[in-house]
Amino acid sequence: MDIGGTIRQCRHVRKMTLVQLANSTGISVSHLCLLEKNKREPSLTSITAIANSLGIPLSVLVFLASEKKEIGDLDAKHIDALTKNIISLMHHVNK
Repeated sequence: MDIGGTIRQCRHVRKMTLVQLANSTGISVSHLCLLEKNKREPSLTSITAIANSLGIPLSVLVFLASEKKEIGDLDAKHIDALTKNIISLMHHVNK
């Protein structure tokens, strides 16, 4: 699972800086930086605050961060399609 990379990707899609995300979550910039680099594991409280600040459900953030083998019964084509659709919707809502 790449929760850090997913946070970074979603933050970029939302056109947010680390400072903006830090201000909206109450998590320090340095801690967010470590989370995005997967050098720290986020607590449930932190990941929930991040998802809320990014304007996406926690379950969607976790889905985007999951590896294909972690998803279960969905085949890779469906996972890729869902991921692309979610990112596309995030871009669209951002406009």
